[in-house]
Amino acid sequence: MLQTSDNTEKYRTGREPSTWHYEDFARRLLGEARELFGKCPDIPAIVGMHINDADGPAELLAAVLASATPAESDPGIVRLHSRTVFQGDRTALDSALRDIAVTSEKNFEPGGISATLFFSRGIHALLGHRVAHSLWNNGQRDRALALKTIFGRAYSTDIHPAARFGKGIWLDHGLGFVVGETAIVGDEACIWHGVTLGSTLKDNGSQRHPRIGRGVTIGADAILLGGINIGDGSVIAAGSIVLGDIDPHTTVAGAPARPKARKADSFAGF
Repeated sequence: MLQTSDNTEKYRTGREPSTWHYEDFARRLLGEARELFGKCPDIPAIVGMHINDADGPAELLAAVLASATPAESDPGIVRLHSRTVFQGDRTALDSALRDIAVTSEKNFEPGGISATLFFSRGIHALLGHRVAHSLWNNGQRDRALALKTIFGRAYSTDIHPAARFGKGIWLDHGLGFVVGETAIVGDEACIWHGVTLGSTLKDNGSQRHPRIGRGVTIGADAILLGGINIGDGSVIAAGSIVLGDIDPHTTVAGAPARPKARKADSFAGF
């Protein structure tokens, strides 16, 4: 039995939303997946899946990851390890389902939660990281790095398996997302494509990558470097370069990033 994943300490919410019911959402996801497969019978073949893959939440998420496995890799092995994680690590499964729920709410594309699972590259990248991170935490570090590598090939990301993510993450598009080993991403963060959470190469310690607070929004191609703290509810504009701490509920923009006044019509994050 796998141990549950870490809770990202203070960067998690500290409480579960009262409206969240894991079992209800899992049943709804499976029902919508079966409905979609029944309505469009060719979709499972198009995405490399089978209608029987919707028999359970762990099996379904594992099948999604296996379906995107590069041709040179064995999808059966990917499916096995992914299913084992989602069956044995309740935190990994709950976090993955919460990511799907939040993404389906915040994304403007139609199709509901099943379409979010099958067609969102950001969700796929997060699913892959949930698997690799769980394996890393359970001492299977070589296997975690191997899976991180093939998921990176499939989704054009580079997320270190040790990086810690909260729940309810919206990773829009996901392409070009780079995350270093000691980074922490808090609950309900919204992150666009091309974002880098990296180091300055001046520090080889245990906190050399950014720590992102709860509900932070990071625009496309923003670069955050070093062991910096990004306060809850902050907004980092697209293309910004952030090298220092950001206070909670602050908007920054530019290179280097500087605070911007929030007006009544300012974007204040998701």
